[in-house]
Amino acid sequence: MSRTRIVRWLRVLLPLVALAMLSTMFLFSRGSDVESRIPYAEVDAQAAARDNRIVAPEYSGVTGDGAQLTLRAAQVTPGGSGGAAGDVALDWLRPDGLRADLTAPEGGLLDGLVRLEGGVRMTTSSGWQLDTPQIDARTDTSVLQADRGVEAQAPFGRITAGRMRLAPAATDADAGATAGDSAGGGAAVLNFSDGVRLIYQP
Repeated sequence: MSRTRIVRWLRVLLPLVALAMLSTMFLFSRGSDVESRIPYAEVDAQAAARDNRIVAPEYSGVTGDGAQLTLRAAQVTPGGSGGAAGDVALDWLRPDGLRADLTAPEGGLLDGLVRLEGGVRMTTSSGWQLDTPQIDARTDTSVLQADRGVEAQAPFGRITAGRMRLAPAATDADAGATAGDSAGGGAAVLNFSDGVRLIYQP
């Protein structure tokens, strides 16, 4: 076969091969996964509008003595008494560095008081863990209080009591068992009262 004839055949075959390769690329290319990487909030918009809910609200504030409060919830249903929140988390940080993290199934904010209920768990940066049916946190001063019974796991053992109050030492005059719970010189005091029982575990 002469060189001229080879060139003629290549002029016909090469475009056909290129066209076949392009067709194969389009036929077997994978679908774009850009859409699958876009985050979507799994929220039923119609149900939220019908039930008058607020999804993922957050409240932040500072008390008069400098404690920082951040209250978050999965959702809030407004009502005449301030509404009800579900899956509540409260971050509480004093100026001296003491931190408390609280979680509860239910809660709300009304008249300067944050109330968590339905089974509250509180952990502090100083190593305490407390479980109680209900805890109130004031928004004007750094006070946390539980009046419906509390079980606490301390670094030195277990405590059960009818009441618990975490407050600055200067303002906490309640009687009962007390334990310093501060990262900075005992500025905050955990006060247990009303039938205190301690199981010491050295």
